[in-house]
Amino acid sequence: MKRLKKRTDFLRAAKGVRRVSGAITLETCETPDGGGDPRIGFTASRKVGNAVARNRAKRRLRAAASQLLPLLGRQGRDYVLVARASTGTRAYPALLADIIAALEAAHRGLDRMAGEGM
Repeated sequence: MKRLKKRTDFLRAAKGVRRVSGAITLETCETPDGGGDPRIGFTASRKVGNAVARNRAKRRLRAAASQLLPLLGRQGRDYVLVARASTGTRAYPALLADIIAALEAAHRGLDRMAGEGM
């Protein structure tokens, strides 16, 4: 999977569809070129904890996303997974379920918005 690394990509995703599920927040938007493979970014603010806690949360998000996004991600989308305070301590199967639920909710919202635009 391609990674988001530039601040402008993260800011663009923050303006898109946002869904909160359990220990994560998912933000998604269209890629700037409008096509291609899905891209993913990860972030954790100081609210998550100290540097050790933030790094642990992001490592867990990267591992979960590498399993799920190739299967559930849509072409031409950017995804940002935002860690929350409980991300570092949440059971891994529950973290996977949170990401799946957020992806499904975001995709339902995108489909609904596409239907209204027609």
